[in-house]
Amino acid sequence: MLPTFSRREWLSRTGCGFGAMALAGLAAQESRAAAPVINPLAPKAGHHPARAKRVIFLFMQGGVSHVDSYDYKPVLDKEDGKQIKFDDARVIANTGMRGSTQRVMKPLWKFAPRGRTGKWASDLFPAVNEVIDDLCFVHSMRTEGVAHGPATLFLHCGSTNFVRPSMGSWVLYGLGSENANLPGFVSIAPSAGNGGARNYGNAFIPAIYQGTPVGRAGAPASEATIRNLVPGLSPTAAEEHFNLLRELNAEQLKQRPGDAELEAVAASYELAWRMQKNAPDVMDISKETKETHKLYGVGAKETDNFGKQCLMARRLSEAGVRFVQVTYGDNSANPAWDQHSNLPKHGDHARAVDRPIAGLLADLKRRGLLEDTIVWWGGEFGRTPYAEKNGTGRDHNPGGFTVWLAGGGFKPGLSFGATDEFGAQAVTDKVHMHDLHATILHQLGLNHEKLTFKYAGRDFRLTDVHGHVVKELLG
Repeated sequence: MLPTFSRREWLSRTGCGFGAMALAGLAAQESRAAAPVINPLAPKAGHHPARAKRVIFLFMQGGVSHVDSYDYKPVLDKEDGKQIKFDDARVIANTGMRGSTQRVMKPLWKFAPRGRTGKWASDLFPAVNEVIDDLCFVHSMRTEGVAHGPATLFLHCGSTNFVRPSMGSWVLYGLGSENANLPGFVSIAPSAGNGGARNYGNAFIPAIYQGTPVGRAGAPASEATIRNLVPGLSPTAAEEHFNLLRELNAEQLKQRPGDAELEAVAASYELAWRMQKNAPDVMDISKETKETHKLYGVGAKETDNFGKQCLMARRLSEAGVRFVQVTYGDNSANPAWDQHSNLPKHGDHARAVDRPIAGLLADLKRRGLLEDTIVWWGGEFGRTPYAEKNGTGRDHNPGGFTVWLAGGGFKPGLSFGATDEFGAQAVTDKVHMHDLHATILHQLGLNHEKLTFKYAGRDFRLTDVHGHVVKELLG
């Protein structure tokens, strides 16, 4: 609770340092107001004309098996059960040994040509198969890190261990937000493990660009709210509180002009105040029609949770949120899609996300949003084409896996790159995770080599090591 000084007394005390102490204390809390000096989240021009305005990232935490879903390898059926030598990433990491003997394991779901393009896909995702002609597949993905933690951080932040800004933060930093009343970067149901908040964090760029978590992994979608959004005060008291803090912040900023950290804190107060009035309405999916709920699978037992999250992602994106990531996962050491010994469990997870994802794509398309929205689907890596320890699951595979993209100027119906005949390693038109980052940024109008932030004496970027735009993916 604020001390009971008059407004004049509060303002007079800013001159002797008390205001700075008050502001520092408020900054450590979930605050509700800000100074109206600058708006670091105001929309910004990119480096070149953009094809897309926003991103929805559907993160399949744990790693979907590409050889059981979208990377058809007939040889796996032919060689099923045979012992063959492979360069296994985990064996190499642990022992340095190449050519370890592994038992080939055929896909558990039947493949067939789908859509007008005849794209070979399994029946693991039957609803998504209905819109498969809208998807742009990359079958030659490679990444860094064989364990979940490093690979998840690399996916989101471009680094396996150093603290770096997440991709959503980079996008928000580069482009600003289209809606001054909402956060520009939202992470729906983020996991607390494998990097946790770092996967939507700002690291060393100003805090105003960090992601806003909504809900938590594995929790009911009904809990997907922004924490501490409701002020707990009457509307009149809340407004008085806000106006007082605004004046205090303005006085502090006059005394410390150009202090980026203070400006970011003040701007976050202002944004929080506006969010109280606008975010609850945007996040209220009950306003959607019954037909739309059905499209996403809302109300059906298996799809209700992820359906609500995907529908919320569409509402946030339509309202101007620049980057929304939706995590299908949990907080365990072996999250969701991580089936080391029980690959049939992929079927349960697929039933939970298939209809919601197809519904999201169809809804975006009919609303005219898919044209300038990038939908990105994938995990931190793929899975091996052989059984782990000759068992009934598959291990991690960072050397070759599949992701798909839709909308935002990506070529629909394209299948780019290839893994070897078993699906173990990318061999044709290899695409590194940094290449994917660079390409998505390019479609948003950002040059990945120019999107930098100076810290500790040098310029950092999302693609800090390497990366190039994969122009073959672009329409």
